[in-house]
Amino acid sequence: MSVSYLNEIEKGKKYPKEDKIKALAQALEVEEAELISPMLSKNLEPVAELLQSNFLNELPLDLFGIELVKVVEIIANAPLKVGAFISTLLELSRNYALREEHFYFGALRSYLELHNNYFEDIEQAATRFREQHGLVSGQTALQAQLKEVLERQFGYHIEESGLDQYPELQHLRAIFVPRRKRLLLNSTLTPIQKSFQLGKELGFHLLHLEDRANTSSLLRVRSFEEVLSHSKATYFSVALHIPLEEFVADMRAFFNRERWDGEALMAIMKKYEATPEMFYHRLTNVLPKYFGMEKLFFLRFLHDPEHGTFEVDKELHLSHLHQPHGNGLSEHYCRRWVSVSLLNDLHDMQQAGTFVNGLVRAQRSHYIDTTDEYLCITLARPGYPAPNRNVSVTIGLLISDDLRRRIRFLDDPAIQLREVNKTCERCALTDCTERAAPPLVVEKRERWQHIQRQLTALMEG
Repeated sequence: MSVSYLNEIEKGKKYPKEDKIKALAQALEVEEAELISPMLSKNLEPVAELLQSNFLNELPLDLFGIELVKVVEIIANAPLKVGAFISTLLELSRNYALREEHFYFGALRSYLELHNNYFEDIEQAATRFREQHGLVSGQTALQAQLKEVLERQFGYHIEESGLDQYPELQHLRAIFVPRRKRLLLNSTLTPIQKSFQLGKELGFHLLHLEDRANTSSLLRVRSFEEVLSHSKATYFSVALHIPLEEFVADMRAFFNRERWDGEALMAIMKKYEATPEMFYHRLTNVLPKYFGMEKLFFLRFLHDPEHGTFEVDKELHLSHLHQPHGNGLSEHYCRRWVSVSLLNDLHDMQQAGTFVNGLVRAQRSHYIDTTDEYLCITLARPGYPAPNRNVSVTIGLLISDDLRRRIRFLDDPAIQLREVNKTCERCALTDCTERAAPPLVVEKRERWQHIQRQLTALMEG
């Protein structure tokens, strides 16, 4: 048998005939059954589970320029080591209750970061649609235009109070019923939120996204393609509502201001009648591409005032993993973060009956024991349609000399400078009045270091 033929057998490209199997068994001095049996040894069980689960086919390897055959070759070349590695990952995933969707969302974030969250094809599709249909400004008029296109061109039946008869579904903004092309909207949505949902539906069609969820938010993820389609449709709707060139010009004028002005930033958002999420999504599109601000992060926090909990449900890091990030360890986020402190202020104003609209605040956040400092700009608002929670969105820009040249108000004394950390459990500050939990991780590390010092002294003595 030729070496190339044996290589194709090993790679699974060819299956040897009976006489070849017999010859291979004799040469390897094993029984024929050992070569063709589907049963694997205990050490290879994790590899077998991986290959049988179809998980490799679900990986978006092509998006990252990785060939599936290369991954299989790695497994084939060192099955015992790969099996041990897979077992480790499975154990970690069980310990931290990780599910497939955690991987899919992580892969999506990596994909967005790879492209700096800017996609020219989607931008062009949104621009073409705006020009073809002569979309006008003002969300009421725009909503009517989008509704007309969906009904006339794609045969939709849009029910603006369609979810009212389903109390258990009130946390959702919209549901699409494919069989009858019914789009059921939550009647508590604001006009811009309704318009945004219509834009997403158009995105699914115009971008030819077939693998999609039928709910406004992803409840149960079936594949990475579904997650990617949801992201692309969201991008399309944001680009549709906030035109690129006009928005870039507005932000350039804002960054050229001598002083920080939160009301001026809110005015830009109100000009496009955008939600904070839409507005900040657009910032992550344009800041790296048109302003050279590539080192940034985005965080969205959910605050449940009744239970006093804060949760990161969306995040994005461009250029590298930045200091502030979500954690799945139930630790307490640093209360000095403007993302958290502004939510607390919002709740206090709601309790006092003095809250009028959204809140905006800028903060320079210096991370303790690092050289990293960020300009963080946060917007906070009540959660819709869920009335029992509040939401904040934050853009963080890593401060550098280059950023100072691009943002003229960066050193404005009106922007508070605060020393911050990741979580209370990992912070060694002793005079923090905002502390929400004891520094358990720090104390454990100090105990361990003390033990190491004692052992070193003992060995040297």
